Amino acid sequence: MELAYIPSPSRGVLHLGPVPLRGYAFCIIIGVFLAVWLGNRRWIARGGRAGTVADIAVWAVPFGLIGGRLYHVITDYELYFSEGRDWVDAFKIWEGGLGIWGAIALGAVGAWIGCRRRGIPLPAYADAVAPGIALAQAVGRWGNWFNQELYGRETDLPWALHITSSTDGRVPGYYHPTFLYESLWCIGVALLVIWADRRFKLGHGRAFALYVAAYCAGRFWTEYLRVDDAHHVLGLRLNNWTALLVFLLAVLYIVVSAKKRPGREPVVEPGAQPASPEGDAEGVEQDDASEAEEKDKADTSEAEAEVKADAEAESESAKKA
Repeated sequence: MELAYIPSPSRGVLHLGPVPLRGYAFCIIIGVFLAVWLGNRRWIARGGRAGTVADIAVWAVPFGLIGGRLYHVITDYELYFSEGRDWVDAFKIWEGGLGIWGAIALGAVGAWIGCRRRGIPLPAYADAVAPGIALAQAVGRWGNWFNQELYGRETDLPWALHITSSTDGRVPGYYHPTFLYESLWCIGVALLVIWADRRFKLGHGRAFALYVAAYCAGRFWTEYLRVDDAHHVLGLRLNNWTALLVFLLAVLYIVVSAKKRPGREPVVEPGAQPASPEGDAEGVEQDDASEAEEKDKADTSEAEAEVKADAEAESESAKKA
């Protein structure tokens, strides 16, 4: 008898009258808002304008969702196009199934379009939103918990995930909660990128490349634990090979970019304020404090001028008397 485990939800959708609220979609939406919020703070601190991150996200998010779904459908085509399957299910994104590789790749295309329309360098934008993307993934992984999917091997650990569904070939039992492992890893990746960005003043896409490399390192071992059906190449799951290749490319980019263009971009958005000394979210608070201090000084000077003017007026009156 298991004394402790992580329970699975009895259902992944709640109904408010005729409106279904799906846990998977809810997690994706929360993740997007979190990424935009943090990205906006970092973008302002780097010298950009408020609202720019959200404007570009209008392009990046839809492209990312389409890319993530395409990658999933292509790599798991048998779920939708084999005998006995309904190809229409390939469009039911709310039922789960997004490939992060496709989401980042096509999402970058959408971000490039948005940046080009605003005259903004894509690498600078990517650096600003990188930690937010990692946090969005951390939240989004809980959508797999709602759907009782993408779990790992069987285990008797006290934090085992209790799978109760038997649909689509699932076998009820206790398994590694790979969704939780990856969620926690993504939070660590976000903190790592924020720290490294402050410490080394990463620019020209290197903060984003660090996020990619760190995520791939964690994805490799969580992918290795999973037991869901997947294509294998030379004994490894396809996503393991993808993580390894993308990891090497990200590290190579960091090394080459650091030699060619050290430091950060001096200007990230035409016509915006110069970047704060820290160039991160703390810089926003510092800028706010500086503005408040300048305002106080201006108010004090104005009050002193009024007192001086009153004194001079009284002096003139005394002379006339």
